[in-house]
Amino acid sequence: MSDIEKNELLENVENAENANVESVDEASEQALQDTQDKKDDIILEVDDLQKHFVLSRTLLGKPTSTLKAVDHVSFKLKRGTTIGIVGESGCGKTTMGRTILKLYDIDGGKVYYNGEDITNISKKKMRSLRTSMQLIFQDPYSSLPPRMTIGSIISEAVKVHKIVPKEEVSSYVRDIMKKCGLQEQYYDRYPHEFSGGQRQRICIARALAVKPDLVICDEPVSALDVSVQAQIINLLKELQQTMNLTYVFISHDLSVVKYITDEIMVMYLGNMMEKGETDELFDNPLHPYTKALFSAVPVPDPDVKNKRIILEGDIPSPANPPKGCKFHTRCSQCMNVCKIIEPKYHEVTPGHFVACHLYDEDIMSRQEELDRAYEHVKEMEERQKEIADEYDVVKKIKDAFEKILKKKKADDVTVEESAPVATDEIKEEIGGENDFNGTDIIQNQEVTHTLEDGNVQGASDVNDEEER
Repeated sequence: MSDIEKNELLENVENAENANVESVDEASEQALQDTQDKKDDIILEVDDLQKHFVLSRTLLGKPTSTLKAVDHVSFKLKRGTTIGIVGESGCGKTTMGRTILKLYDIDGGKVYYNGEDITNISKKKMRSLRTSMQLIFQDPYSSLPPRMTIGSIISEAVKVHKIVPKEEVSSYVRDIMKKCGLQEQYYDRYPHEFSGGQRQRICIARALAVKPDLVICDEPVSALDVSVQAQIINLLKELQQTMNLTYVFISHDLSVVKYITDEIMVMYLGNMMEKGETDELFDNPLHPYTKALFSAVPVPDPDVKNKRIILEGDIPSPANPPKGCKFHTRCSQCMNVCKIIEPKYHEVTPGHFVACHLYDEDIMSRQEELDRAYEHVKEMEERQKEIADEYDVVKKIKDAFEKILKKKKADDVTVEESAPVATDEIKEEIGGENDFNGTDIIQNQEVTHTLEDGNVQGASDVNDEEER
């Protein structure tokens, strides 16, 4: 072999090696890109979501009192992750979950699922999405129909949505039961034959039977004891890994939320107070409400004493929330600006959002100006209250006069319409065609008497003689 041929052979080998290296590098880059795309894939986006309930209406149907259960809530959820929704009872967690699934009508804002706007989607199209979006109910006792067997409960949605062929339904349901820790012999049993933990497993199996991508867990372990809670939480995490599920986990148990979630959103009276990654939020809570909420989490160490923050002040009514920040009536760091201006969301650190004036540089730099504005607003409110009180007094006086006038008119009508007493009898006794009829009113009684012309003339003559 000549030197030229050897050189060509070496060049070909080097080119092949370089091509292999380039292909490996491209494959690695593509895998990394796919992983990043999968991580950044947004399955659910909630934009300024609102849900209001009308408490009272006028005769014409105009709302006079409205409860804002969910008020301007926004967040994004990545595929395969879990976001935890925490807050006190009555803050709107469950209502938000049901509104996202369109079990309640949306009163404002937008909901996007896999990039598609489902806010005003028709019922027919929404029905086709029901298999992708499922709900695990809070109470495992009342959410299972007592007259149906476990197999019938789990297979009902499978048959309706035609998840598998009809002849494969039984084996498919038994496989789902096995994944959820339920034995095959439970297929023909009824819900009352199971414990609380087993019933919750049945609810999970029913939700997963239609192969969903998004599952909203509405306090799935709140009705269970601690040991069973751990089993259900571990089951949910295992199913998430095997089936690539995405969870919206609603709970008030912060220790459970810390264990299962990737992000946490804190709600108060329908508003989002703070949102961030789980570890970041527990290590560095910013909002005063979040600090008070997390201070109530027990620490499993007898030597560590947690500094508990006790909230004081009145709990406002959700039907009549205070102006400005809804938490200012219970906040120990409340400023005057909190009472008149609603705080905006600020990204303090990457991915960590908080709605509090303490982290708004513009607000904090204008404290004196805002204090004067608050005093002015307070004076205006006091003046309006005085005007309202004066109006109430005038209205009461006017109502009293109207009552007196109505009563007087009623008395006059009664006097005019009352009949004469014994007029016909007196006429018969006295007689005469040229009788004179006179009427006297004595103590609101009518007395009618008849005097003859001659008697009247005689009476006048007697009076003339006495005067002489």
